Amino acid sequence: MQHGKYRFIAGFLVVPLALYALFVIWPFIQAIFYSFTNWTGLSPEFKMIGLDNYSRMLEDDVFWKALQHSLVFAVVLPLVTIGLALFFAFMINVGGRRRKGAAVTGVRGSGFYKIVYFFPQVLSIAIVALLFKFAYNPSDGAINSALKAVGLGSIQPEWLGDPDLALICVMVVLVWSTVGFFVVLFSAGMASIPRDFYEAALLDGANRFTTFFRITLPLLWDTVQSGWIYMGILALGAESFAVVHIMTVGPSGGGPDYSTIVLPLYVYQKAFGPGQAAYATTIGVALLLVTLLFAAVVMRLGRRERLEF
Repeated sequence: MQHGKYRFIAGFLVVPLALYALFVIWPFIQAIFYSFTNWTGLSPEFKMIGLDNYSRMLEDDVFWKALQHSLVFAVVLPLVTIGLALFFAFMINVGGRRRKGAAVTGVRGSGFYKIVYFFPQVLSIAIVALLFKFAYNPSDGAINSALKAVGLGSIQPEWLGDPDLALICVMVVLVWSTVGFFVVLFSAGMASIPRDFYEAALLDGANRFTTFFRITLPLLWDTVQSGWIYMGILALGAESFAVVHIMTVGPSGGGPDYSTIVLPLYVYQKAFGPGQAAYATTIGVALLLVTLLFAAVVMRLGRRERLEF
């Protein structure tokens, strides 16, 4: 009977695992293999060159700039996005004042706020990037026009054209476009926490600050940790690539003067450059290692005893 059970389970797993290995694991193996070659990407011919691509990468100043910016994204974006999402979700679900018949409730209009916060998720990241690119336009963009309208016409930053501001402008867009998803995620988690816990805390005289850090955050910690990893992967991957590529100046984004270049965009630039496919896969391997290291660090630092209710 036991033997038949394992054969039944294996029968269901063999096809999904085979597809996963073919479309996920195998491309990783290919990328690592090509990083040790001089493959141009334009022909099937190549030869092994050992660690030459890795030596070149370590001496590449643009690579180190891209790595630095990607690490800033991986640290700052989850911190800001998760922090804002937790605050908004807490206020929407349990941060309101006591009302008749309900000791624990969200702020007034919480249903409307959920829609407003989630709205950016409906838009494609490409559309969001284009809208903000127009808003950041220094000559007739919405932001500088608003500054003129309130009498601050003397303050007209270049925004995306300023190397000191461009990276911050990009991060603002990423936070705006992703915070709504985590508000909904954390709201779902908070809705599953028994209201008795909050009511008992209120009877003991706990305020919102104490309630959040003593009840909400500990019971929501697993969801927060998963959200932190997910947001970090977004910041290191496709989301940062799309926004930087579309919004920033330069032949293929990353400007001005590489002030917004990130690893995914640098991989793209080298992959579609003349005969640099192997070097692009080398940078891709570095990006894979950074992503795995980020996830491992977050899981290690966020490890704590699981609370059940």
